[in-house]
Amino acid sequence: MKIFQSIENVVQQHHEILPFSGAVLVQKEGTSFEQGYGYANRSERIPNSSSTRFGIASGCKIFTSIAICQLVQEGVLSFDSYLKDCLDISFPNFDPTITLHHLLTHSSGIPDYFDEEFMHDFEELWKDLPMYSIQSPNDFLPLFQNQQMKFSPGERFSYNNAGFIVLGLVVEQSTGLDFTEYVEKNIFQRCGMLDSGYFSMDQLPERTAVGYIDHEDDTWKSNIYSVPIKGGPDGGAFTTVHDLGRFWDALLNHQLLSQKYTNILLTPHVMVNDRTNYGYGVWISMQGNTIFKYYVMGSDPGVSMQSSIYPENNMNVHIIGNINYGAGMIASKIDEMIQERDR
Repeated sequence: MKIFQSIENVVQQHHEILPFSGAVLVQKEGTSFEQGYGYANRSERIPNSSSTRFGIASGCKIFTSIAICQLVQEGVLSFDSYLKDCLDISFPNFDPTITLHHLLTHSSGIPDYFDEEFMHDFEELWKDLPMYSIQSPNDFLPLFQNQQMKFSPGERFSYNNAGFIVLGLVVEQSTGLDFTEYVEKNIFQRCGMLDSGYFSMDQLPERTAVGYIDHEDDTWKSNIYSVPIKGGPDGGAFTTVHDLGRFWDALLNHQLLSQKYTNILLTPHVMVNDRTNYGYGVWISMQGNTIFKYYVMGSDPGVSMQSSIYPENNMNVHIIGNINYGAGMIASKIDEMIQERDR
């Protein structure tokens, strides 16, 4: 297809100006383009490929949202359930009217452990609380549990990682399972995402890329001391571009949720800006009153990703990098190319 060649050209042009390290998969009408760039392991010079596993940071907030939607579909929870009624954990300064809907849409107003409106260096978090101690949602609680609210629930959108930690705790209390065990069983296995999991940074399986942090003097280091040792409800799972394709296919074909709850997940619930809305764990890009694309994205030290579904074009684009730049820029160039073709 011509569009595959156009996208390959977009990626290659970016790669020549600012070298990308990661993998790209484009799927349309039963055919695909896939390519790896850079190295999964620079020391051993092992190249990235479309079968390489990468961390996806906040790209997996959608998994947490689906877990909550599954429990609502089963009648265990309601989107209007108050947080105080879902957890036996004390949050002394939280507004009692916070609902699961507020948490799912980043509109709860609770304090965040890493507030992206004010904080920029993720590594600063681990000066007082070592990253190797963060192995479950409970381990994040000292970072925000006793802090004050930022604003009243429902007042506005404010991206919030702690809100998804809390949702993960709700999943654990509602099911009796560890959060990661629930997702791996009820989402990854159901989708056939056999290369995906919440792997510990000190026990990575084969074909897993090392995350790299590049410095201006052309030196680099891995991200093993820069992110929590194990991912959880707000981010940190590992997957491949092909598994992302399997995930979206299962979601859109109602293998994870009924049509009703799939539609609820993908509904534009809150406005982020003039062209972007947020559903439950998913960003929604608009062109007028039409949905241009659904997407998830993530960025951590040594991680960048964006996975997009273009419903009007019947096309998927999955980009994951083991550096903390590039995926978003490539995705934006592809957006521009598609919009130009549609004019």
